[in-house]
Amino acid sequence: MSPDTEHSDPLPGSRREARERAFHLLYESEMKNEGSSEVLAALPLEPDTFAVELVTGVAEQSETIDSLIIDHAHNWELDRMPSLDRALLRLATYELAFRPDVPTGAVISEAVDLAKRYSTDDSGKFVNGVLSAIAAAVR
Repeated sequence: MSPDTEHSDPLPGSRREARERAFHLLYESEMKNEGSSEVLAALPLEPDTFAVELVTGVAEQSETIDSLIIDHAHNWELDRMPSLDRALLRLATYELAFRPDVPTGAVISEAVDLAKRYSTDDSGKFVNGVLSAIAAAVR
């Protein structure tokens, strides 16, 4: 580890943690019915730069992201999905469509992992199916 990174985790761990933090912030934004910029501004400490980029990117591209999810989540309306799944799908769809620097496998596997940990028993399979279809369309 280089001296300037000794206080933080290696990149894969820090990206994973930043992604999880972004997921929580997106969910919080929806639950509070506040914009993500308000949620970010209210934090006592600014999150990791990657987490901020993800949250901001989802907000900036929300119409395109929601359209992609609606088009690929067959027989599901966006507002009928569990809110945790919706936040995960939005985050991962943003990465798939607008962050070509992030590998497809990393996006999908981390979203599925978060779905399994935080949402319903069937969420992992649901998130995997929707994101795989979105990835095939945008990558």
